[in-house]
Amino acid sequence: MKPFQQRNPVPIGIAGLLVALLLVAASYNISKLPIIGDGPTHTAFLANAAGLETGSPVKVAGVSVGHVQSLELRGGKVLVEYDAKDIDIGDESRASVQLETLLGRRYLELAPAGEQPQHGPLPLSRTTTPYDIIPAVNQLSNTVGQVDVGKVERALNALSGTFGNTSDNVGGALTGLSRLSMTISKRDEQLSTLLHRADQVTGTLASRNQQVSTLIKDINPLLDQLRFRREAIHRLLIGSRELAEQLRGLVADNRAQLRPALERLDHVATVLERNRENLDHGLALLRPYVHLFTNAVGSGRWFDAYVCGLLPPPTAGINEEGCHNK
Repeated sequence: MKPFQQRNPVPIGIAGLLVALLLVAASYNISKLPIIGDGPTHTAFLANAAGLETGSPVKVAGVSVGHVQSLELRGGKVLVEYDAKDIDIGDESRASVQLETLLGRRYLELAPAGEQPQHGPLPLSRTTTPYDIIPAVNQLSNTVGQVDVGKVERALNALSGTFGNTSDNVGGALTGLSRLSMTISKRDEQLSTLLHRADQVTGTLASRNQQVSTLIKDINPLLDQLRFRREAIHRLLIGSRELAEQLRGLVADNRAQLRPALERLDHVATVLERNRENLDHGLALLRPYVHLFTNAVGSGRWFDAYVCGLLPPPTAGINEEGCHNK
């Protein structure tokens, strides 16, 4: 076998160039590669986008299996391109746009079915989109506003009179229709007011859509701070519990030493409490002496001091006037 250095460089260069081209092609289509990619892409026709966006999730039975790759208008229909990893899209599969969150985020729900693979996009007959309530309420308000309630009432009354001599069941049904028309006529003003206010509410929500979105985004930092404070309080409580356990262990380990010390401290406090008046009286008598003593010390290098009662009577003699003259 020839060494690599002695081989013809032309086929080696061609093979290396082909490998490089294959790697470049794979890098541009990495999402379509098996195992490491998102899998092959599929398409479906929808009557309208219904709030779907590029990057919206694709789910099967509530489990995310891919994302929407692109949305394109094709002749009054919307062509959705999506990927679904490890999912076989059969010729009887269905797709629908569903509501994921209360804030209006949508996702594409797949229902794979069929024994043969699906060729081409899913047709409109096998895709569904949700009904938007705001245009529905607006259309209902406009439609009801154009109805002539008086004509409806007269028509129902005439129908009731025409079938008045028929069987009891038909007559009862038509009588109920007549009463219904009278009720609607009496409540016409209230219904109009209700629908008008509903139209105002939907209009206000539509006009404040950006502000509501901004408010919801601003709530996120507040929730993050609350979560941070909750974790800090949680750590504080854990630390307090650990400190209590350590103190409990310290008291248990030093109970023999702490008990006598606390008892002696209690005895000292009892003695001080019992002699509190004597201590207060002694401090009151000491105050003028300290004042005079500091004055004597501050006048020069020498000073004389006399403490009455410091020496026993045989040594110092007896002061018959006492140590303190009132």
